[in-house]
Amino acid sequence: MIAYFDCFSGASGDMLLGALVDAGASAEELRAALATLPLDGYALRAERVVRRGVAGTQVTVDIAPQHAHRRLADVLDLVRGGRLTDRQRERVEAVFRRLAEAEAHVHGALPDEVAFHEVGAVDAIVDVVGAVVALDLLGVSVCACSALPTGGGWVQGAHGLLPIPGPATLELLRRASAPTCPGPGAAELLTPTGAALLTTLCTFSAPELYLQRVGYGFGQRELDWPNAVRVWIGEASAPAAGDDLERDAIAVLEATVDDAPGEVVGYAVERLRAAGALDVYTHAVQMKKQRPGIVVTALVPLHAAERLARLLLAETTTLGVRVQQVARLKAPRWPLVVETPYGRLAAKAARVGGAVRVAPEYEACRAAAEAHGVPLLAVYAAVQRGRVVEGPSEARDAAP
Repeated sequence: MIAYFDCFSGASGDMLLGALVDAGASAEELRAALATLPLDGYALRAERVVRRGVAGTQVTVDIAPQHAHRRLADVLDLVRGGRLTDRQRERVEAVFRRLAEAEAHVHGALPDEVAFHEVGAVDAIVDVVGAVVALDLLGVSVCACSALPTGGGWVQGAHGLLPIPGPATLELLRRASAPTCPGPGAAELLTPTGAALLTTLCTFSAPELYLQRVGYGFGQRELDWPNAVRVWIGEASAPAAGDDLERDAIAVLEATVDDAPGEVVGYAVERLRAAGALDVYTHAVQMKKQRPGIVVTALVPLHAAERLARLLLAETTTLGVRVQQVARLKAPRWPLVVETPYGRLAAKAARVGGAVRVAPEYEACRAAAEAHGVPLLAVYAAVQRGRVVEGPSEARDAAP
C-alpha cells in the first residue's frame, strides 16, 4: 500500500495520526501498542468531528502536567522499552534522530545534548509512535507527501517568541530539500513533530494511485478552512485477477571504490548488513585510466536510506553515494519450522503463481550439518522432504 499525505493545511503529529485513524487504523490497536511503552501520564482520544462541512477524526493526547525535558537517549530508551516490531522501532528512532540533529544545528549543540522541550513531550512521543504503528496497521509500505505550507507570524517557544516556521522545522525542511509553499493566515501550520515524521518517512511527489481509502485528520485549532491533513491510500496499479504479489518500494545505494584494500570493502558490506540493509553485493568494474574498482550496491528500506548512505561513506573511501528509489514486486513469504531427522529446522515459504515453495534457512542447516557430521546438501534435502510443524496451513498442505 502507498500513503500520500495531502497537507493543504500543513501538518502536526496529531493531525497525521488522526488521518491514519480516519482511514481505518484501529484506535484500540494503537492504544495497545502504545501501552507497551514505559510511558504513563497520558490518554489517547480519537473522536469523529465535522469542521467547515468536512467530517474526519481528531486525535487528542491528554497529558498530566509535566516539567521533565527528555534528551535523545531518554527517548530512544523509552522506545526500546516497548514491544514494537524492529521495523517500527527503527522508524521511530529515525524520526527522533532527525529531529535531534535539526534541534542541535539550531542551538549550536550536539544531538545528544539537545533537550527536546515541546517536541520531546509525551504527546510528541505518542504521535510519532502512533503514526508509525498506524502505517503498519494499514499495510502501508511507501509514503509520499505534497508540498508543505508553513504558515507565518510568530509562535511562543520554550525560549520565547520564534518566527514561523520555527527554526527546527525550517532546518528539517532544508535537510530533506522538501518543497514548501506559503500558507494562508498568520498561524503555525507545520510543527516540528509533523515535519520530522514527513521528512523521515516520505518522498515528496504525488504518486499515481488506485485509491482505496481516504482519511482526514483535524488539528486542534479552528481556522477559516478545514484545518486537516488528508491521507490518500491505495495501490500503484490496479490489482489483476488472482494477483497475489506484494508491492512496495526500496532505496538502492551504490558507490564505486577504487582506492581501498579489499578487506575494507568487505568490512563495509558486513556493517551495512548488520545495520539493516536488505541485501548488499559487490562487483568489479574497470574505471578511467584502467583502474580496477569495486561497486558496492545495497538494497535498503526507504526510511533507512540516508543513515546507511552515511555509513557507506564512513566505512569506505568513496566520496559519493548514488541513491535511487525503485519499485519492488515480492512473492508473499513467511517463516516455517520443519521436522527432519536432524531436528526441527527453520525454513521459509513463498507463494508464486499459486504454488508454494519451501526453502531451507542456511544458518540453521549449516549448524545441523556440523552437529551431525553430514553434508549440508543432505540437510537441505531433509528440509525439503520434512513435515511442516509451525507455519501457515497452506504451507503445511504444500509440504510433501
